[in-house]
Amino acid sequence: MSIGNSPDDNSPQDERPFEFEKDDRPSIGRALQQARIAAGLTVDDVSNATRVRIAIVHAIEQDDFGPCGGDVYARGHLKTLARAVQLDPTELLARYDDEHGGRPAPTAAAPMFEAERIRPERRGPNWTAAMVAAIVAVVGFVGFTMFGDDDEDGRSTQVAEGSTPTTSKPAKTTPSPSKSADPKSDPSDSAIAAAPQDKVTVRVTAPDGRSWISAKDHNGRLLFDGFLKQGDSKTFQDKEKIDLVLGDAGALQLYVNGKKIEDEFAPGQVERLTYTKGDPEVG
Repeated sequence: MSIGNSPDDNSPQDERPFEFEKDDRPSIGRALQQARIAAGLTVDDVSNATRVRIAIVHAIEQDDFGPCGGDVYARGHLKTLARAVQLDPTELLARYDDEHGGRPAPTAAAPMFEAERIRPERRGPNWTAAMVAAIVAVVGFVGFTMFGDDDEDGRSTQVAEGSTPTTSKPAKTTPSPSKSADPKSDPSDSAIAAAPQDKVTVRVTAPDGRSWISAKDHNGRLLFDGFLKQGDSKTFQDKEKIDLVLGDAGALQLYVNGKKIEDEFAPGQVERLTYTKGDPEVG
């Protein structure tokens, strides 16, 4: 029995270091994927930044270079994607050449690389633009109403009549004395004393300041919605009733069926009032 080492113990096979069967470095696609994730980017982000289609980015990260359309385009995509995820493209290109038969010869008939255009995705209706257009239309309508009222004579006594009930036939009426009154004269009881007895007549004046008002007839039809400047007046008539909303009741004076309403409203007070043929003083 031999005490020393056996010849098999000194064989060259035992002196060689352990080697992996494959390179322990990540593959080209895996390296790009890890760098992208480390940079906090999604595939969509990389596609938008490089103009390389999403399907091709996914394929390259899986080491599938077939969708690139050839080695020339594959090398171009690798260079672009590596820069997008902050990798040095030199090593990736060298590894690609080693794995795919070396660097291809330049082709004179076509450019080396051209970033592929991304088809614009179909988008749904632009609701933001539609909302903006609607808001502009509303603002324009309100502005037209306000400026239209400003262009009228502020002291005009033209009557805005409500709709006629369906049970009665429209009758021809002669202009009331209130229409021919001097537009510069102060409103008074005599100015609308000849108001028709079969209607409710409401006159609103603004002797003390500017105020917004709204007036509707018995059917809810809007007769007026806007501002009265200081010194302006509006007169409304209807067969049954007039509904008013006064934005600053303290700046206004009311005359109902030829009689002055003596209610003292506070400045800035909003009032909702309804007047009928039998309410010369009730608000």
